[in-house]
This record gives sequence, structure tokens and C-alpha cells, in this order.
Amino acid sequence: MTRPELLEKYMTSALSMRRDILELAHSGGGNGAHIAPALSIVEIMAVIYLHAMNHGPDGGDIFVLSTGPGALAYYAALQAAGLISREQLFEYEVDGGPLPGQPSKNLSLGIAYSGGSLGLGLSFACGLAFASRMRGDGARVFVLMGDGELDEGSVWESALFAGHHKLSNIIAVVDRNSMQSDGSTGQILDIDAESLWRSSGWHVKVCDGHDVGSLVDSFDEIPRGAPCVIIANTVKGKGVSFMENNNDWHHNRLSEEQLNDALRELDGLKC
Repeated sequence: MTRPELLEKYMTSALSMRRDILELAHSGGGNGAHIAPALSIVEIMAVIYLHAMNHGPDGGDIFVLSTGPGALAYYAALQAAGLISREQLFEYEVDGGPLPGQPSKNLSLGIAYSGGSLGLGLSFACGLAFASRMRGDGARVFVLMGDGELDEGSVWESALFAGHHKLSNIIAVVDRNSMQSDGSTGQILDIDAESLWRSSGWHVKVCDGHDVGSLVDSFDEIPRGAPCVIIANTVKGKGVSFMENNNDWHHNRLSEEQLNDALRELDGLKC
């Protein structure tokens, strides 16, 4: 498949994932859902699952969703990659079902980590990467974090650990949409993320988190010899105008009318 054909495939999948996210959020009814954080990471998840990760017969690479509020995009990506069925996908938030509002570890579905408590996914991923290197099995560990998570001290302890041990089999991605549940990241704790990662011994790449070509290039050109972080600039709520950069949609209920309005907007987008 040529590069333009691949990019077209990933963009088409991302658009389908956005529709799934909205329909799943609506199906959750009165419980509400983390909608805007999921819409923020759609292209990232599409490229990780359809391009960057190796889904080998013996397990292959491992993915850790540290930013639990992105669960809807995670589930949509698992379905897009053929790791769960559409029937399983729409078990989202069914009582006793396998797909709760924030991910719960379920290796049979390819879910390696229970999300929810922010700031812990990187440490878990570092442990997986270190163990993989000791075993020599060649597995890489991908971990997706939110930029609000970078406020947590545990993130930087883990970053220093990975840098010290030169865990070149770990690839972190930061969803930098500049918003977190309590407001803008700049107002809550303004940090120079690139400098902090570099000083912790990581390679740092910055890209447009909604441009699948930019994401593909970032994952295809990972430097060797040290862990790497891709800082992906995104828009919270991307794809639905009344959700974009609107923190009311960090977690909210989606009415039938709002669902239909949002789906009509997506129908007007070109892949």
C-alpha cells in the first residue's frame, strides 16, 4: 500500500472512531462520559494501533493508556484494529461488562493496565519495558499520557528512571491539548515539558496530533539509544465544534439532539 493510501486508511478509521465515541457516549445515558478527552486522541490512537504497534501472535508490543479519560478512544481503536468486535465495543458501561468508563485490565481484550488514577501509567510502562529488556523479547511499550498528568511527581520519577536505564523500548506520547479537568494547563502549572523530558534523558519529538502523516513520521523515525517521547499538539474535543476547547465536555451527558448535531458535523468532514 502506498503512503497516500495508508494515510487515507488511517484518516478514514479516525473518522469512524469519532462516530463510535459519540454513539458510545450517548449509549451511556445518564452516567455521562469523558467525551472531549477521547476526541482529542483519536488520530494518535489510530496511528498507534493501525501503524506503529506490532500485534504479534505471542503478544507483541504493549500499550498503556495512562490518561484514563481517553477510554472511549481506546475502545474504538481496539475495535478498529480487530482486537475486539463491534458487539464487544457496545458493551461499554454495561453493568458487569468488560469496558467500564475508565479501562480495567483485561488481557483477553488487549487491555494491559487499569486506568483512572493519573500519573501512574508511565511508571507501570517503565516496569514493563525494563522487564521486556531483561527477557530480551524485543517488545516495545507505548504509553499515552495527558498533559495535565505532567503535574504529577510520579511522572518525573519514572522519566528519570527510564532515562537513567536508557529504556529505548519505551515510547511515550503526550496528548498536549493544553486543558485538564480544572482548567488550562498553563494556568494550573505552566511547565516547559520539552526541557523537562530532555533533562531526564529522553529523545523529544513534537508533532501535530491530528495530522496522521506527522504522527506516522514521528513513530517511524524514533531515535535509538534512549527512551523517546512524542509531544502531540491537539485540540480537546476535536471534530465537534461545540466541544472543541470547551471543558464542559471533559465529562458530560450527550442528548439525542446533541448526538445528531455532532454526527452531522462529522458527516461534513473529508478524510
